[in-house]
Amino acid sequence: MSDIRNPLVLDELKDADPALRRAAQGGGDLGAIYDIPVQVSAVLGRATMQVSQLLKLGRGAMIELDRKLGEAVDIYVNNRLVARGEVVMVGDNRLGITMTEIVKTDRAA
Repeated sequence: MSDIRNPLVLDELKDADPALRRAAQGGGDLGAIYDIPVQVSAVLGRATMQVSQLLKLGRGAMIELDRKLGEAVDIYVNNRLVARGEVVMVGDNRLGITMTEIVKTDRAA
């Protein structure tokens, strides 16, 4: 678990309830922060195409992505890149992501 006093986390809470900000700064119960939902997404790759090409796609169409097999996937939290990882099988028919690298970004820029 990362340090909750991280400026990145505090920036995400700039518009939050004052009680949540105090908790994030260490001045209150941290339990209030643990229930805040975040959106986590993993990007397998990207592709660029014209709208006309997109409209021609049908069931079973294949889109070539800009990543190679086995290359790391990007993990985003609330649309911010936070880590990279690898796709893994979970059970018989589900996919998961194993984090392999935490991406540190400079928030001052």
